[in-house]
Amino acid sequence: MNLLQTLALTGLMSSALAYAANWEALPNTPPIPADNPQNDAKITLGKTLFFDPRISKLGTVSCNSCHNVMSGGDDNRPNSIGVHDARGGRSAPTVWNAAFLSSQFWDGRAATLEDQAKGPVTNPIEMGMSDWDAVVKVLEAIPGYQPLFDDAFGKDTAISADTAAKAIAAYERTLITPNSAYDKYVKGDKTALTEKQIKGMDTFANTGCTSCHSGANFSGPKMPDGTGFFMKFPTVSSSKYEAQYQLTEDMGRYQETKKEADKHMWRVPTLRNVALTAPYFHNGSVTTLDEAVRVMAKTQLNKDLTDEEAGELVAFLETLTGEFPPQTMPRLPATVGHSVISDAKPSCDK
Repeated sequence: MNLLQTLALTGLMSSALAYAANWEALPNTPPIPADNPQNDAKITLGKTLFFDPRISKLGTVSCNSCHNVMSGGDDNRPNSIGVHDARGGRSAPTVWNAAFLSSQFWDGRAATLEDQAKGPVTNPIEMGMSDWDAVVKVLEAIPGYQPLFDDAFGKDTAISADTAAKAIAAYERTLITPNSAYDKYVKGDKTALTEKQIKGMDTFANTGCTSCHSGANFSGPKMPDGTGFFMKFPTVSSSKYEAQYQLTEDMGRYQETKKEADKHMWRVPTLRNVALTAPYFHNGSVTTLDEAVRVMAKTQLNKDLTDEEAGELVAFLETLTGEFPPQTMPRLPATVGHSVISDAKPSCDK
């Protein structure tokens, strides 16, 4: 590297570090609610429930089916596959670092991880159980679950929607990916990023991406639980991308609230590990990260990126891939000599 290149890189580092001074590294632990403190037994129970497909109508779908923690925390599909091969209308968001979000789901309709955990189980196109009473009956019919609930919450704890959701949420709060190259750079390690990644960090700030994707989780500022950070998408109407990727067919938060002001409003997603979670956006319509940054620049900031700028942004976003805590598959409590799946009888043509 010659002197001019060294000076140029030093200038980029200074600029990027100036921006980074206002940014945050990801903490090693997320906020923990006072009414659901962590303990090892609760986390074990939550992990077991997260992986157990028997709490779906056909015994085929678990939380992990759509939020694969052995990978990027989603299923890398435009739409997840539920019971009876049903397809959801939106792409599954990653569960990694979801504990740092102040509301859950694309439309922010769940205030907490506990609230979110209750939804998919009884959604007819996701896990398909008729109601949580049916879920509780299944869990009560599996002898190994009551001891797990007792260990997690205290002896003779009732198996319920609330205790199950609290356990799942406790497990999800362990799904944190700190110590990315970006985090190391923010903490002062100037060797953690390449020259292209440093340029991308500068481009990220100068383009205006931080107006939405700020904070430690790159999902907006810290807000109280249930107070989601929402932005309109697309903001700039009538770009070529709007029709190409059907960006306005889903009305966003409006479908939940029916408020005119909520049309096309979405909870700002995290950019942590974004390189691993293609396809992109609420409908999973964009298959590459390079195209996704171009779509965002145009639809949100009315900017047309050059190939160089798009490449720099992608290089920077790749630095947000963190360190994943090891995951092992749990041994599920057994049923001996019987099935707990309500729709287990085979159908045969005679």
